[in-house]
Amino acid sequence: MRNHLALVGFMASGKSTIGKRLARKLHVPFVDIDAVIEADHGPISDVFYNHGEKTFRKFEHDAIAHALDGEPSVISLGGGAVTFEPSLKLLKKRTYRIFIKVPPEQILGRLRRSAVVRPLLGPQPALHKIKDLYIKRMPLYAHADLTIEAGDLSTPQIVDHIVDWMHRKKIAL
Repeated sequence: MRNHLALVGFMASGKSTIGKRLARKLHVPFVDIDAVIEADHGPISDVFYNHGEKTFRKFEHDAIAHALDGEPSVISLGGGAVTFEPSLKLLKKRTYRIFIKVPPEQILGRLRRSAVVRPLLGPQPALHKIKDLYIKRMPLYAHADLTIEAGDLSTPQIVDHIVDWMHRKKIAL
């Protein structure tokens, strides 16, 4: 049964910010998968550097599975969560996936303003690296139930768009 909303998209696309506001509007819990992983295993960059991406994806899958066993919620996923087949399979079966689509150039600006180092891009993210990763992941993001072109939209506009879509599709959590 699909009774969760999962926000997917590239890193720094605003999934956590949007997810918190959306969860409040829907009166359901918000789960930030990256925050769960950090609480359980320490900083994401440390997990990547000390244990590798494969171990990180396993921790991520476990956190997703745990969240989906809970009450209906809005879940913010890390940008690469959909690249791990077991996680993607679980998300397809148990969630409505919403792709928050932000152009790579905007992603770069956001990453440069952030103090958080993204393990797959390093401390000095470059546009060509973002575009390469974006192109690789796009087919996985594109299979979402809803895609929102979020580049020129505010957080409240995105939330309203999602809620309107839920009403049109008769989706209740």
